[in-house]
Amino acid sequence: MNKIITLMGLCIMLSYTSCNSHKEHHEAASNFMVTSPLKKDTTIIRNYVCQIHSVQHIELRALERGYLEKIYVDEGQFIKKGQLMFQIMPRLYQAELQRAEAEANFADIEYQNTKRLAESNVVAPNELALAKAKLDKAKAELALAQVHLDFTQVRAPFDGIMDHFHVRLGSLVEEGELLTTLSDNHEMWVYFNVPEAEYLDYKIKVTQDSALIVKLMMANNKLFGYTGEVNTIEADFNNETGNIAFRATFPNPKGLLRHGETGNVLVSAPLKNALIIPQKATFEILDKKYVFVVGEDNVIHSRQIVVGAELPHLYEVKAGLKESDKILLEGLRKVKDSDHISYDFLDPEVAISQLDLRAE
Repeated sequence: MNKIITLMGLCIMLSYTSCNSHKEHHEAASNFMVTSPLKKDTTIIRNYVCQIHSVQHIELRALERGYLEKIYVDEGQFIKKGQLMFQIMPRLYQAELQRAEAEANFADIEYQNTKRLAESNVVAPNELALAKAKLDKAKAELALAQVHLDFTQVRAPFDGIMDHFHVRLGSLVEEGELLTTLSDNHEMWVYFNVPEAEYLDYKIKVTQDSALIVKLMMANNKLFGYTGEVNTIEADFNNETGNIAFRATFPNPKGLLRHGETGNVLVSAPLKNALIIPQKATFEILDKKYVFVVGEDNVIHSRQIVVGAELPHLYEVKAGLKESDKILLEGLRKVKDSDHISYDFLDPEVAISQLDLRAE
């Protein structure tokens, strides 16, 4: 009998403790943190996907037909301007040059003889003019033969980095056949597309004497060590996307960037009198953003907002809120529309300073 009474007492105590614990938890959970939108000047970072190109990126092609006799360079090598890269077998063109030299020498001798005879009035001036014309023709053919011979040597038109070979030693190459490509990477052109509204903002704010300074986020999510300058905008908008292409020039003294890379251009834009709220104070329904606004009777109601810009941990609100509104900062998943809550108010400056904390 005593054991039964003891067990009943334990059950009653456990039940009482559980009820008190549940009551305390409910009371704690009903005390929420509330803040207000903050109006201040700030800066947003706009992010644009970009393509990175060399300032000069060209194809090197054979200018004459023949067998590839020598390759003086290697793939990925840095090449100096004028450096010999490829030699196409020159024997045929050397023979043509020798023949043209002989014909030019013969025409020169014939012209000199005719000139002496003309000075002695032995031949008519027309014969001297004809000899001079034959000499000029021979010299032109000699120059042409020299050009053809020079075309068997492919030299670098500028300093740059060579790409992979498209032909191999001993290959029979045709006139115009691709040998390799060459990239001048001392500066890089970075192309990115800008929507029309942001283009107009840029044109209004940037004068002829200033330029838009941008940063480059590389594919490894690290910032490139040098800033770039937007110095070119294309003439026309793309009617399908509503964008226009910008080109920024970045110095590349260490050669880190290569032709064909991708990344993201980061553009800083000032926001005047922006109304900002923490991102964690919002929730989303069907791609629309909402907040819980606390009324004077401590009853919360959901309200749709229009987000203008996105900052780290913050949204700029274009419509839907006033600076005097109170919004639920935490516990959004624990309440529903028209709930009555009790709350503690957190100053907006303090709320924003704590945004490195994990949002609920």
